[in-house]
Amino acid sequence: MLKKILFAMSVVVFIATFSTQAQIKDRNIDEIKAEALYRAENGGAYPLIGLDLQDVKEALGQIKTRNPDEWAQAWGTVADKYMQQAKIAQSPEQASALYKKAWRLYFFGQWPAPISNGKMESYNKALDAYLQYSKNMDPPLQVIKIPFEGKELVAYLRLPKDASANKPVPMIYAVSGLDSRKETVADSYAQILKHGVGIFVIDSPGTGQAPIKVSPTAERMLSAGLDYLVKRPDVDSKRIIFSGVSFGAYWATKMAIIEKDRLLGSVAQSPPVHDTFQSKFVEKKLSTPEYLFDYLPASINVYEGVSNLDQLLAYVPKMSLKDQNLLKRPTSPMLILAGVNDSQVLLSDIKMLMEAGDVPKDFWINPKGGHLGREVKGWTDANIFSKVIIPWEIRLLEESGWKK
Repeated sequence: MLKKILFAMSVVVFIATFSTQAQIKDRNIDEIKAEALYRAENGGAYPLIGLDLQDVKEALGQIKTRNPDEWAQAWGTVADKYMQQAKIAQSPEQASALYKKAWRLYFFGQWPAPISNGKMESYNKALDAYLQYSKNMDPPLQVIKIPFEGKELVAYLRLPKDASANKPVPMIYAVSGLDSRKETVADSYAQILKHGVGIFVIDSPGTGQAPIKVSPTAERMLSAGLDYLVKRPDVDSKRIIFSGVSFGAYWATKMAIIEKDRLLGSVAQSPPVHDTFQSKFVEKKLSTPEYLFDYLPASINVYEGVSNLDQLLAYVPKMSLKDQNLLKRPTSPMLILAGVNDSQVLLSDIKMLMEAGDVPKDFWINPKGGHLGREVKGWTDANIFSKVIIPWEIRLLEESGWKK
């Protein structure tokens, strides 16, 4: 019975698009709650990664409608308790664990995007809780602010303990996706620090604290981050690997091309390339049950000058890497991951990358996987990171002559 509920999509939103009527299907609140609970019960499948099952049940029990502020309030109420407990914790380690729980709950309270006042408040609380959690990290987390076009690019930097001008270290330069944030990416990549590799993480264009929205030239923001990294004496400027998931994988693919000479390699997990940006497919994928809910608002939120479905469908084709004449250009070495059952990024885009560029690429394709190649059980996000992505990055570094 539960599995039937998981794919029920009873809310239909009718939105005028060009001369036709688009039908964007989304879950009603009961279906959202059932699916969220299902994912929480199965190891915390995305986007409920790291959430305690009892906390999930408590928050869901307070939600009665799809009102975004009600959603944020419910998760925030549970998170607030952990924040209070952290303030009177008996040790820094205990406080850190509590702040981490609060951060994940606030983060889910703003998911998939801070599109209301309540969700924006939840996002800001998530940032605060994460920074409180980070105070006990070893090695420490540094908040880096880089001037960019009259604003600033906010990044998180963590370096192995022995990093210095006398011993510069390789770096993973990672960006978030449509609805992940630099905090979630930094948490996933923390495990590579034990290998002697540093991490530099930012929000991708249009998300989090990014200074600009998505546009066909928004990679300039990512290049500005690379400008900063290569100038640091404690960073091995010849051994920087770029990494991105979902929409972040689009940027990882583009950076592998336009920054070929400054990147050792690039990891792209389910990268949209060309077909995925065509308006007919975008309209179709916005109804996928693979996405928990609010795929349309989350998508609209990241694009420059886009405020409705009409504008979104008109804008997205501009993002095509094929139409930007980039696929015939040389690339850095790449690892490309995908799932055969992905309903958000077409496999034809993965095939385009197989035929693009000038160097052999490595592909990891899960025949049972959905978006990012993930499964609810088995090949989870955590397993893909630890068993596929990080080993590939370490091997690439070792092949370049790096020794820990």
